[in-house]
Parts: sequence; structure tokens; C-alpha cells
Amino acid sequence: MSMASPTEIAVLIIIAVVMFGPEKVPQYARKAARVFHYLRNIANNTRDHLREDLGPKYADLEIQDLNPKNFVRKYVLEEFREDINGIKSDLSDVRDDITDVRSDLRSATGDAVDAVDDARSSASATSVAVAERTIPTPFDLEAT
Repeated sequence: MSMASPTEIAVLIIIAVVMFGPEKVPQYARKAARVFHYLRNIANNTRDHLREDLGPKYADLEIQDLNPKNFVRKYVLEEFREDINGIKSDLSDVRDDITDVRSDLRSATGDAVDAVDDARSSASATSVAVAERTIPTPFDLEAT
């Protein structure tokens, strides 16, 4: 939780003095401090009751852990961390093997790829030569 800067606190004090008057500001400040203290106690008591009810496994439970995302990350995924890391290492080994096979195939088929490229270039040269010749368009008198 971020703290308010001195400028923000000063602005809030000035607004409070203008709204409530200088004689009532200390009274309202004391009431606000009591409410804040009361709410903090409620939050701490709730956290302590949760810790007691959930057992020793959750002794380090914090209020932020009640967010489902944080709870799963902290308590559920930790149990499977070794399994997840093992699976990741197995997958990285497979990825390395695939990369090696791919590079071997590229080196082995390099000559074949060059031959295919040569065939394509000669075929495109032939089609350009055919396209340059003018072919008369057929005309049917009975069709019109």
C-alpha cells in the first residue's frame, strides 16, 4: 500500500479545515483514527481465525493470499513445482532433438532444394517466353 505524499496530506488538511472548521478537525481526526484502528483489528482477527481454522499448513497465510491467483500460486503449484520443472526439462530435451534433426535434414536435402529451385527458374523462363508470343483469340460468328 502506498503512503500519501506530504503535499497530499497538506491538501487534505486544508480541505478538512475549510469543510468542518478548525475547531472540529481534531475531533473528526480522532474518530477517523479510531475507525481505522477498529477496521485493522477486524482484519487481523479474521486473518488469525482463518489461520487457526485452516491448520498449520497455512500458518503463513496473509490477506493477499486470499486472492485466488496468489493462493493457487503459493499453495497448490508449490506441491507440483518439481514435476513441472521435470516436464519442462524433458520438453527442452525434445526441442533440442527436433532442432538437431531439422538441421540434419536441411544439410542433407540442400542439393535437392537447389535442384528444385533451378527447375522452378527454368520453368518460369519458359512461361515468360510463351507469354511473349501473341496467340490469336478464337472468334465464332454463330455465337454472336
